Amino acid sequence: MAPVPPGIRFLASFNRVQWYRAFTFALTFLLYTSFHLSRKPISIVKSELHKNCSHVMRAPTESSSSQQTVLHPELDCSWKPFDRNNYKQLLGAMDYSFLCAYAIGMYLSGIIGERLPIRLYLTVGMLTSGLFTCLFGLGYVYDIHSLGFYVFVQVANGLVQTTGWPSVVTCIGNWFGKGRRGLIMGLWNSHTSVGNILGSLIAGYYVSSNWGLSFIVPGVIIAAMGVICFLFLIEHPNDLKIAIAQSSAPSSQKVHKNWNGVNGHKDLYLQYKPGAKAQSWDTELLLGQESVGVCVPVQQQQVVVVKSEAEPSPISFMGALRIPGVVEFSLCLLFAKLVSYTFLFWLPLYITKAVHLDAKKAGDLSTLFDVGGIVGGILAGVISDKMEKRATTCAVMLLLAAPTLYGFSMMSQFGLGPTIGMLLVCGGLVNGPYALITTAVSADLGTHKSLKGNARALSTVTAIIDGTGSVGAAVGPLLAGLLSGQGWDQVFYMLMTADFLALLLLLRLVMKELCSHRKRPGVTVELKEH
Repeated sequence: MAPVPPGIRFLASFNRVQWYRAFTFALTFLLYTSFHLSRKPISIVKSELHKNCSHVMRAPTESSSSQQTVLHPELDCSWKPFDRNNYKQLLGAMDYSFLCAYAIGMYLSGIIGERLPIRLYLTVGMLTSGLFTCLFGLGYVYDIHSLGFYVFVQVANGLVQTTGWPSVVTCIGNWFGKGRRGLIMGLWNSHTSVGNILGSLIAGYYVSSNWGLSFIVPGVIIAAMGVICFLFLIEHPNDLKIAIAQSSAPSSQKVHKNWNGVNGHKDLYLQYKPGAKAQSWDTELLLGQESVGVCVPVQQQQVVVVKSEAEPSPISFMGALRIPGVVEFSLCLLFAKLVSYTFLFWLPLYITKAVHLDAKKAGDLSTLFDVGGIVGGILAGVISDKMEKRATTCAVMLLLAAPTLYGFSMMSQFGLGPTIGMLLVCGGLVNGPYALITTAVSADLGTHKSLKGNARALSTVTAIIDGTGSVGAAVGPLLAGLLSGQGWDQVFYMLMTADFLALLLLLRLVMKELCSHRKRPGVTVELKEH
C-alpha cells in the first residue's frame, strides 16, 4: 500500500467519500491540464522562429539624396537555424523528436507505473517536465542556435511526459465506477483542451516580445503542480481509509498492517490497547460496500479489520493485448491522434498563412479548435453512455470528420468568419473520438471482466492504447511538415485519409455492438476473447 501523502491528514478529518472523489476529479484535471499547457507553446512559437522577414527600409544613399529600398540582414527576425528554406522540415523534426520519444516511452510508462507509487512517479515526471520545458525557453535567454540542443530537450521532455497519462487515468479509474463513465470521463478529459487553450494564451502573450517566456512560464506551472501532486494526490480510495484510520485513532491506539493474511490476503488492523476508549466509526464510509468490518475481543484488546483484499499482480504486455477490443481501439487511436496532434502542432502556423494573421492572433484563434474539442468530448461521452455503444459513437464522429476537414480547408480561404465556424465543428468531430477512446474506453477495457478485478492492469492498458495513438501523433506532424511544402491541400488529404482508416478499424466492433443490440436491446455488448 502506498504511503499516505503529506498534507492529506488534514483532509482526512472530513468524512464524506463523495467529497474526496470530487477533490480527486478536480486535482487530476488540473494536473493533466498543466501537462498540455506545457506542450502547446511550441506550436505558437513556430511562427516566431521563422517569420516572413521581408522587412525593408528606406535609407539615403551617398549618390543621391533620394531614398532607395535596401534590405538590412541584421533586421532578420527568424531564429537560427530555423531561418533556412527547409524550416518546415526542421520544425517538423522537433515535433517528431518529442512525439517519437513520447510514443516509445508510453509503452514503458504504464508497466513502470504499475510497480511504483503513482503519486511519486507522477511528481517526478512533472518536476522533470517543468525543467526541460524551461530549458527550451532558456535557449532564447542564452542565445542558443544549435538544432541539436532543441532536439535533445524535446526528446527528454517527451520521455518524462509519459508519466502523466497512465497515472491520472489510473487514479480517476480507481475512484469512479462504470456508471455514467462516458459523461464523467468526457467532462474530465476536457483538461486536454483547457490546457491547450491556456498554453496558447500564455505563449501568445510573450511570443512577440520574448518567446523564451512562452516556455519558462508553463514550465514553472507544471513544476508547481508537481509539488501539489506530491502533497495531496490520493491514488486509491483504500489509501483514504488508511488516512482516516490514522487520523481518527487516539494516541493510545495504533494502526499496523498484517501482511500474513489468510489465503494470500492483506489485512489492515486497527488495534486498541487495553483501557483505551472505543471510538465510533462510520463503517460504511471507512470500509466501503465491498469490505467487511469485524470487531473481536482478544486478550482485552479490540481489533477492527479495516481492509482485506488480495494483492493483484501486474499484468503483462501480451496479457493486456489479449483483452478484447484493445488492439482495435489502439490502432484506431493511432489515426485519430495523428489528426488531432497535427492540428495541435501546425494549426497556428496554418492560420497565419491562410488567414494572414500574426502569431498572437493566430494562437488565440486556434483555441476555438480546443473549445470545439471540449464540447465534442462531452457529447461523445453522453451519447455513448445513452446508447451503450462506444465504438459506434466513435465511428459516426469519424465518418463526419473527414468531409468536415475538407470543408475547413476550403472555407478558411474565405476569411475569418467561416474559419471560426469550421474550427469549432472540426474540433468537436476530431477530438470527440480521441477523447472517448483515451478515457472511457481505456477505463472500460482496463477493468474488463477477463481481468477478474485486477485494477492494476488499468495503467498498462491505458499506456498501450495511448502509446499506440502516440505513434500516430508522432507521424502526423512530421508528415505535415513534409507535405506542407507541396501545399496545405496535401496535408488535409492526409488527415482525411487517416480519419477513414480509423473508421475502418472500428467496423468489426461496430458490427458486434449493432448485432448485440438487435438480439438484446438495451444490453451492453460483451466483447469475446480473440
